[in-house]
Amino acid sequence: MNIQLALDRLSIEEALSITKKVEPYIDWIEVGTSLIKEFGMESVRSLKEAFPHKTIVADSKTFDNAVYEFELCFAAGADVATVLGTAPLVSIEACMETAKRHGKQVMIDLLNTSEEQVKMCSQLEDAILCSHVSKDQQESGEDQGRLHVPSFSDQQVKIAVAGGISIDSFSEIATYSPHVVIIGSGITKAEDPALAAKTFYEMAKQQKENAHE
Repeated sequence: MNIQLALDRLSIEEALSITKKVEPYIDWIEVGTSLIKEFGMESVRSLKEAFPHKTIVADSKTFDNAVYEFELCFAAGADVATVLGTAPLVSIEACMETAKRHGKQVMIDLLNTSEEQVKMCSQLEDAILCSHVSKDQQESGEDQGRLHVPSFSDQQVKIAVAGGISIDSFSEIATYSPHVVIIGSGITKAEDPALAAKTFYEMAKQQKENAHE
């Protein structure tokens, strides 16, 4: 279980500052869609240069022009880039092929996907499938901000979970045995981001230990 820090609605300087504080307690660093839209690939490049030993996720949320966008992400230093599960299959396959060529990974955001699309995505080898409650859903109270994680017959499917995850909800989320738990404001908006990150880290560590007992 990897803890992924989601950096959104920040300046690059703020993102670097927060990440430095919580670095010991996180595994993956997500350069959020808002950072990429506001600051371009410089945001990805800056985080990778500052934390070269961490897995950097470029949350590009690609929908079209897949090869071009993924090439941009990987050239800037991303180890993982994201594509929407609602994108045309040809685009998703192009993302997979581009990542394979660079020795990188693809995370498919399942936001607003149909059962058929989820099934199709689950059949793509080496993809990480992200079950996601959007920011707008969280703020509107729609669906009460609860995650709905699909079940897969193939136990090898890697799952990521994202969307309003808090210390209180973490234990429930951990029961899905996700490959990645994506946490944004639960850390970045905490009064003490380092303490919050450490708490998530220790809870994840305990979950791993329980799983091996």
